[in-house]
Amino acid sequence: MLTVLFAAPALWPEYEPHLPAALAEAGLTARIVTEAAPAEVDYIIYAPASPLQDFTPYTRTKAVLNLWAGVEKIVGNPTLTQPLCRMVDPGLTEGMVEWVVGHTLRHHLGMDRHIVNPGHVWDPTCPPLARERPVTILGMGALGSACAEALRALNFPVTGWSRTEKPGQLHGAQGLRQALSTAQILVTLLPKTPETENLLDADRLALLPRGAVILNPGRGALIDDQALLAALDAGQIGHATLDVFRVEPLPQDHPFWSHPKVTVTPHIAADTRAVTSSRVIAENIRRGEAGEPFLHLVDRARGY
Repeated sequence: MLTVLFAAPALWPEYEPHLPAALAEAGLTARIVTEAAPAEVDYIIYAPASPLQDFTPYTRTKAVLNLWAGVEKIVGNPTLTQPLCRMVDPGLTEGMVEWVVGHTLRHHLGMDRHIVNPGHVWDPTCPPLARERPVTILGMGALGSACAEALRALNFPVTGWSRTEKPGQLHGAQGLRQALSTAQILVTLLPKTPETENLLDADRLALLPRGAVILNPGRGALIDDQALLAALDAGQIGHATLDVFRVEPLPQDHPFWSHPKVTVTPHIAADTRAVTSSRVIAENIRRGEAGEPFLHLVDRARGY
């Protein structure tokens, strides 16, 4: 019988109704525990806030299965020599698509001027059609691709950019300049790596069309906070809707809270859903037992 260590004790109540069922559905016999002798553990289900930080004793462990899409808090752990898989969860993807589409439509349609209208201003100005509102997505992995598909279904022209070359997408430094130059709405869905930190600095924010809107449900460190505030104050950026931050919860005295052109959402754009992510975990354990390649295996050199 396999021993699966659920090394995120605070989350176990959420997963307890779903994970055993998913493993059984995958034809696996396993005991799921929140504590175990390291030498007995076949797989570790992990969240970066876990008290488990030293993987050295887990010599039997075939893979560490992260519950989050982001792995920046674990990928650099020098004791982690086991294969590491990030979470690509259909439920998380659905949530991200809904958040991105919802906030894209909010800014495209100019909803705020009608929802918040203390002066009772009657302004019948109509927005352009979606096909006249170019959107750029930085990061065309599973989440970015799903968001692009949904936005294109609404007739938004979507430009995708990736750090590395992908068919049909812009890439590299020149591609980034091109992608930013047309983005009336910019969505950032890149992982946090040394190459992406502060990717949107003052120079790159200046490449956007004046008055562009930024939606950041990716990683807080992708944007230089001070450069963004300056661009908002100067009118270069029309609005920023931010779901992720360098420090979370966002400190009460952070200027984002009070800035009239910033919307703060409390890291709710996408969440791992226990019922769907349990099936992803079960499938990866099944693959490990069958000697098949793991899903969503992290490239340590790239950091995701």
